[in-house]
Amino acid sequence: MRPTAKFSISFGLVTIPVAAYNATDTAASVSFVRLHTADGGRVRNQPVCSLEGTEISPDEIGRGYRTDDGTLVPLTDDDLDALPLPTARTLTILAFVAGGDIDPLQIGKGYYLGVDGPAAAKPYALLRDAMERHRRVGLGKIALHGRETLAMIRPVEDVLVMQVLLWPHQIRPMTGVLPEREVKVAANEVRAAETLMDSFGALSEEDVHDHYREALEEIVAAKLARREPEFAAGEEQPAGQVKDLMAALQDSVRAAKRARGETVEAEETEGTDRAAGAGRAGGGARSSGRTATRATARKTATARKTAERQPAKPTATGTAKAGSATDAAAKGRAATGKKAAAAKGTGAKKAAGTARKTSAAKQTAGRGRKAG
Repeated sequence: MRPTAKFSISFGLVTIPVAAYNATDTAASVSFVRLHTADGGRVRNQPVCSLEGTEISPDEIGRGYRTDDGTLVPLTDDDLDALPLPTARTLTILAFVAGGDIDPLQIGKGYYLGVDGPAAAKPYALLRDAMERHRRVGLGKIALHGRETLAMIRPVEDVLVMQVLLWPHQIRPMTGVLPEREVKVAANEVRAAETLMDSFGALSEEDVHDHYREALEEIVAAKLARREPEFAAGEEQPAGQVKDLMAALQDSVRAAKRARGETVEAEETEGTDRAAGAGRAGGGARSSGRTATRATARKTATARKTAERQPAKPTATGTAKAGSATDAAAKGRAATGKKAAAAKGTGAKKAAGTARKTSAAKQTAGRGRKAG
């Protein structure tokens, strides 16, 4: 591997000559070329001189700086090397911070830093081990490929790695990205999402494999052989809008467990279904809450009426008192019955006497009419 740049790391009064090597290989990624759709011809980006109108070779291409009025000023490598900046040949570490303090949006291309000469081996290992034990990364500035940039140095295994960082003003604001209205998420939905996160487990080699590249190569091979591409049957990913978020989370947890070969118990399925029902109820909390309140009120009123119609269950003392009251009531009813019977007897005798008097009067009247 050939170095792309050489410079020194300034660590206080310690100087470490290093060589930078590209840590990434973009050539291994999927890339396309442009074609003329009418005849399949290759469309190329050809460097053409704007003054002569002819194509030029890469050896004739240099760099220049455009001024505000549009003037192009040629600049050579010697001109750039003569810049009176400490970052032109040296990466000066300005601070040591925790790695979590670096905004991931700022992290750019990575370089492996190797020692440039035997004398750099010991200070190189000293800086690497100190950052590893102190759990810090170094921040500095370096002029790389004709421009000054921020850089972060961190230890990765036994090697120092430099990450180019974007300047803070190069990070665009988030205006217009967030939803217009605030979205509220229920606590049970957050817990379900955390459960789903825990169910994912660690990454496997299959997860970090470039399946897209393999599928693309199969399509190319099929076109060359004039056949249909052959793909392994995969699980179809759900598509469309999720209407029930809680149910989707619970189904995802069960699917993740099945993918790992774990058995999903029936009780767990019922429990997650109940949780999903609770999530659905939380989604319409206002209307369902009012319905539940009215139903509870109706049940309470019915229970009160039933309690009023039914006698309360007696206690031991209450049972004795109730027994005495019952006996007294029975005796009262018996006495009342006797009085009613006596009254009926007296009434019957009076009625019988009155009837006899009436009959005698009728007979006397009859005899008087006969005598006249």
